[in-house]
Amino acid sequence: MDAVDILLTALADPARWRLVSLLAERPRPVGVLAQLAQARQPQTTKHLQTLERAGVVTSQRTGQRRIYALRPTPLRDLAALLNRIADTADQAGGPRETYNHYGLSLDVERLAAEEPGWADGRSFSFLRSLTAGPEQVWRHLTEPPLLARWWTPDDLRVSELAFEARPGGQIILEYRDAEDTDGSDQVAGRAEGIVDDVRPGERLAYRSSPLLPDGDLAFTAHVDLGLRPTSTGTDLDVHVRITDSTVESADFIAGIEIGFGQSLDKLAATLATRSTK
Repeated sequence: MDAVDILLTALADPARWRLVSLLAERPRPVGVLAQLAQARQPQTTKHLQTLERAGVVTSQRTGQRRIYALRPTPLRDLAALLNRIADTADQAGGPRETYNHYGLSLDVERLAAEEPGWADGRSFSFLRSLTAGPEQVWRHLTEPPLLARWWTPDDLRVSELAFEARPGGQIILEYRDAEDTDGSDQVAGRAEGIVDDVRPGERLAYRSSPLLPDGDLAFTAHVDLGLRPTSTGTDLDVHVRITDSTVESADFIAGIEIGFGQSLDKLAATLATRSTK
């Protein structure tokens, strides 16, 4: 174990934490510490030795007594480390903020999902101004190797993908946690669909249905993507309309705005990177 692990292990015991609190007030001998902690002296000595090995207390012998004192520096270093960890989790626009946003959406959608068809007719719209021409954007919308680079929310990876860019073509999208490299965790999501309309460089329309754990369809998303050339690249308009919503689809629908938004942001970043090379 490293020094932080050793320190956390030492502080995790309530009896040792009590001794740290007592030593924060002033240095004290073992016998007094045992009295104040209402513990036997041999046990108190063992706890103090553990704290000393962890570097959080020091001791010195004075006559027949051993006096222990607290070392504040390791505690301040630990506090600084914990603050850095908390700041990382709490950063504006970070994963924790997305997690909280999704949690609020979950609560709302679960309350609304009282009967089949509860979300039918709901729609979502997105617009991204992309720094690539319609031809390049079209390739990233329809070619599986390029789709796999961006077609997932943050912190996920594509684990299976099929996209046949023709009317009636099959769509399969499965994704897992980005750090689940060996497939030991559960699948994060899987959807199947059909391509409806293909107009290269102009319009792509398809239907896609996320699957529930039992294999049934959660709902059907009718996705319409329109490409418009601009002086700097391409404007991509995305419209999503919901039909066939089941009561169990609430968790999926709660993530549409976040998931589509993050995926499209990744598409924009991917194209921007390619345009600078």
